Amino acid sequence: MSGRAQSRPNTMQKTFDINNIVRESVRKLQPYSSARDEYVSDGSEMIFLDANENPFDTGVNRYPDPYQRGLKALLAEQKGVSERQILLGNGSDEVLDLIYRAFCEPNQDNIITLPPTYGMYKVLAGINAIKNKEVLLTKEFEPNLDEILKAVDIKTKLLFICSPNNPTGNAFKEQAIERLLTSFQGLVVIDEAYIDFSKGKSWLSKLDIYPNLIVTQTLSKAYGLAGIRLGICYASEEIIGVLNKIKPPYNVNQLTQQRAFQRVLNQDLVNQEVQELLTERAELITALKSLKFVEELYPTDANFVLTKVDDANKRYQQLLEKQVVVRNRSTQPLCENTLRFTVGTPGENKKLIAILKELE
Repeated sequence: MSGRAQSRPNTMQKTFDINNIVRESVRKLQPYSSARDEYVSDGSEMIFLDANENPFDTGVNRYPDPYQRGLKALLAEQKGVSERQILLGNGSDEVLDLIYRAFCEPNQDNIITLPPTYGMYKVLAGINAIKNKEVLLTKEFEPNLDEILKAVDIKTKLLFICSPNNPTGNAFKEQAIERLLTSFQGLVVIDEAYIDFSKGKSWLSKLDIYPNLIVTQTLSKAYGLAGIRLGICYASEEIIGVLNKIKPPYNVNQLTQQRAFQRVLNQDLVNQEVQELLTERAELITALKSLKFVEELYPTDANFVLTKVDDANKRYQQLLEKQVVVRNRSTQPLCENTLRFTVGTPGENKKLIAILKELE
């Protein structure tokens, strides 16, 4: 996606004030200033004696750019946003944790999550001593709008929406999310970890319309960089400014920045791999539909398929004995007897399908 989103009049722009959301202690905070904050290299040949680094060149003896300027410039160009609307983190989990710490007062504020969903939202709420109000999705795995808005009170600071959702795989309807954005006076965090596999558009195009919108993405899925831990937060300049105040000064290491830049730069290859995974996903769905022990397949906009089977524990164990590891999601709300199949390589997919057809 490219091109800046066009702003249009919206009542939220008149009523939403980030100062009403940010914690008072964070608002008053004077952030730590690192050596690389005080002097930013322009590429000139300099003698650096300011940061107590080891001067012998190992390739990584210098501290990394604390604001990852090169990578942000590339992402901003590709996504059609400003560099000042981007925060990078040590995986999406650090990004999410920063959001909690910036905007939620421990033992006072609360957040809303929509199970079944990504489990770290709940874990991070517990770590940060924030009450988590859970509002179950409907049986169709859609947000229950009336119940969500009913759960909101003056201490509700964050609403987490995973779309496409994990573990169900479906992307939520645009109209539903828009209603939440306009009705809720806190921050709406849309987790788009699987957006590259979806037919739907990213909510990045709406950042200039909804000042309470935060979009998180990752390089762990479509970009195949789970091992380097790089999470991305897109939001208004004001929100990113708050998060920059509390992030660790060198939270994204130099090797991660370099590897991420190379991969993001090679967008054509990423797109090619995504298309191949979508083809494999279609073949896997066709195969699953033909199996007698499969009772239901849920619509997916992700690189996985949630499947209801006759006996999830039995089928999980059978696959494990065949050296195939899938995820048993039966402990999650509304997900009784379900297995989650991640789409593998063509070779892995072929082996999985063959094994599934042999199960009794």
